Amino acid sequence: MGRRLALASLAALATLAAAAFALDRLYPPNLARLAVHGTEVLDREGRSLAVLPAPGGLWRLPTTTADVPPHLLDLLIAAEDRRFRHHPGVDPIALARAAFQWARAGRIVSGGSTLTMQAARLLEPRPRTLRSKAIEILRALQLEAHYSKEEILGLWLTLAPMGGNLEGARVGALAWFGRPVAQLDPAEAALLVAIPRRPEALRPDRHPEAARAARDAVLTERARAAPGISPADTAAALARPVPAFRRKLPQAAPHLARELARGATEARIASTLSLPLQRAAEAIAARALRDLPERASLALIVAELESREVLALVGGEFGAANRAGMLDLTRAVRSPGSALKPALYALAFEAGIAAPETLLTDLPRRFGAYAPENFDGGFAGRITVADALRQSLNLPAVALLAELGPLRFVSALKAAGAPPRLPPGVDPALPLALGGLGTTLRELMAVQAALGDGGRARPLVFRPGEGGAVRQAFAPRAAAQVAGILVNPFPAGGPPGIAWKTGTSWGGRDAWAVGFDARHVAGVWVGRPDGTPLPGATGARTALPLLAQLFERLPPAPRPALPGRPAATPALAEAVDRLRLVFPPPGAVLEEDAPHVTLRASGGRRPLTFLVDGRPLPAEPAKREAAWRPEGPGFYRVTVLDAEGSAARAEVRVR
Repeated sequence: MGRRLALASLAALATLAAAAFALDRLYPPNLARLAVHGTEVLDREGRSLAVLPAPGGLWRLPTTTADVPPHLLDLLIAAEDRRFRHHPGVDPIALARAAFQWARAGRIVSGGSTLTMQAARLLEPRPRTLRSKAIEILRALQLEAHYSKEEILGLWLTLAPMGGNLEGARVGALAWFGRPVAQLDPAEAALLVAIPRRPEALRPDRHPEAARAARDAVLTERARAAPGISPADTAAALARPVPAFRRKLPQAAPHLARELARGATEARIASTLSLPLQRAAEAIAARALRDLPERASLALIVAELESREVLALVGGEFGAANRAGMLDLTRAVRSPGSALKPALYALAFEAGIAAPETLLTDLPRRFGAYAPENFDGGFAGRITVADALRQSLNLPAVALLAELGPLRFVSALKAAGAPPRLPPGVDPALPLALGGLGTTLRELMAVQAALGDGGRARPLVFRPGEGGAVRQAFAPRAAAQVAGILVNPFPAGGPPGIAWKTGTSWGGRDAWAVGFDARHVAGVWVGRPDGTPLPGATGARTALPLLAQLFERLPPAPRPALPGRPAATPALAEAVDRLRLVFPPPGAVLEEDAPHVTLRASGGRRPLTFLVDGRPLPAEPAKREAAWRPEGPGFYRVTVLDAEGSAARAEVRVR
């Protein structure tokens, strides 16, 4: 008899186990809500750069116990489920207490829900009924069978309502305190534990007193559950205020953040951007936009020269309808004006067509039916190739392209990562030298970076570990020669040692400035997104001051170059330090009636000595300039010497 009873009991248990197994297989835990989440884009140091919402505008980010500080978990367990680590998903003691309180008071005083039951309810929200409670109990047992305690806590930390359209501890920390959840102190963590009890009634921005009382109750529960916590620590936490408003979630680099998140399935996306530099670039852009006319906009990029990792990107004024703010203008195809001339000169140096010191004539000339003019309508006469590039003269550039051949120029631009876009049916021709093609700021940056990196071309990088093949777009020596020519002081002030070039497309539609030093490359575009003219806009006047501001925010390039840097970097560092006569340039024509001429030099080792026709001029040893009063009309030879005997000269005319 006893044996039959034992066998019957075993059979019943086996049947129940089989039934439970079958039900578990038929009705597994529904984790569909976990699959719906937003995206957090991180900067190169792991800092939150931008948070994008889940579909429908819900702010939710997957959260694990590794994301939160230990005291938040302590607070959560102490306040919600002290026996969480020991029960199988249901706490009989808590359920019995809740039932007794309900029977005595005639209403629900406490729910008796464990954290596992709360996680089940968050996964499958239902009306608060006895039937729902029974389902939660079964689901809690099921969750405990499938997942670890840490994973169950992760469900709660991800889905817990934080008021409004906020869910989860990571989003709650960013919205209520403006920093990552891992950085919260006990008082702040206690508020995140308290809000999910009544998310709308405990929102600190709308019900600060209720929120504070609930937070204090959590802190008190923790103090009771953990006697080792000092009364002073608890008192300090209780004295902290609750936040008075909901903060905006991080929204830096909105154009690039959306580009990186498009089609991505991961909740965290690492980027190469630097949050401090991105904020600085956005501040520069915001100030500039205030002074731009309606419908005008701008785009900025800063990248590391050697790795091509992008550190900051501004695609425009995000969301501004009158400035096409939803478009990423770093990808807009525009005419580069003269900004691609350095690539043309590098090819000419490589081909032996010219050298920096080669003399040429800048005078009116026709190339078949094509008769280009300089930007100012004048002509410089006899001038060196280096000065023709510095002054961005048009006739010399077209003449070089005529000898080089447009197809060779096009091939080099393709190799450098900037394939020219031409109108349908239009073949490459001489106007390419003056911007008669389409390119983007990203592509122009690629060309400029190649010139600063020994002629080596590779794509810009936006995510760590990415990067395309390296191509030799320009000969290393030719690239270094161009880099040396382009190192000039910024006209309106800025850091020294930057190789830069501007460009202005026809009609002032596009103003460009691109530059590099031994460590960074940066670019600026200003214009109207619809392609209409922007009166008065030029690369030098409109875009170059912004480029100078970007380089002011960057650490100075090392001098001398560090070992192992690209081959072009030593040449660039040499160009930075090389003594040069900045004003007057060779061939300059000066007016006799000017009260005096200020001679200026850059580079070299001070003290500098300025001479005119061999006679030294008075000058202060610490300065790089001297005043000169010409004796009358005629030709003069201006020379500057540095402390090491280096010299720079220019022949000028006074009339």
